[in-house]
Amino acid sequence: MALSFFFGITIFLFITLESDHLTSHVDAATSEGVEVSYGSVIKLMHEKTKFRLHSHPVPYGSGSGQQSVTSFSKVNDANSYWVVRPTLETSVKQGESIKSGTIIRLQHLKTRKWLHSHLHASPLSGNLEVSCFGDGGRSDSGDHWKLVIEGSGKSWKQDQKIRLHHVDTSGYLHSHDKKYRGVAGGQQEVCGVKEKSGDSIWLVTEGIFFTTNEKK
Repeated sequence: MALSFFFGITIFLFITLESDHLTSHVDAATSEGVEVSYGSVIKLMHEKTKFRLHSHPVPYGSGSGQQSVTSFSKVNDANSYWVVRPTLETSVKQGESIKSGTIIRLQHLKTRKWLHSHLHASPLSGNLEVSCFGDGGRSDSGDHWKLVIEGSGKSWKQDQKIRLHHVDTSGYLHSHDKKYRGVAGGQQEVCGVKEKSGDSIWLVTEGIFFTTNEKK
């Protein structure tokens, strides 16, 4: 209970400091079609395994040695929240909708590092390593992901199947049932894979969504 209360206060302070837009918490079981706009705080679920994209301040023991990224089974985990951000050179406002084909960044809420990839080998499968890197003021092109919406949708919405295509390496954000032992025991590997597959499909489930500025 104390941990849930503390995290709730953290989210509230984050929103209060970051933006004046009205926001609402949306449960995936009760709402469909909510816009995922810039500034939204989201959880990304791997469609096939139902694990959430996750990070924590534990470095990889190989490869880059940067902060590790996994996928995690627990729905209420506080380390699975990500903030949707534009690239540094893009002039957009929080609350603006995001179209398919847009380059975005995902910032880990608790550690403030960016979802990142590069040519280091991932620990379990030897694919492209996915890590968290940098901080609020330090980011580079290794943090750039192209949003690819599956199907006919043009703007990113909750419960919509998507792929995230890494700009620098051309790898798709990918997870599978290969699991870690030890500190991250039971958590799945997240990596980048050059070919599209059913293991590179994700969707936004839980989150805090900013009202969109764009008129319908």
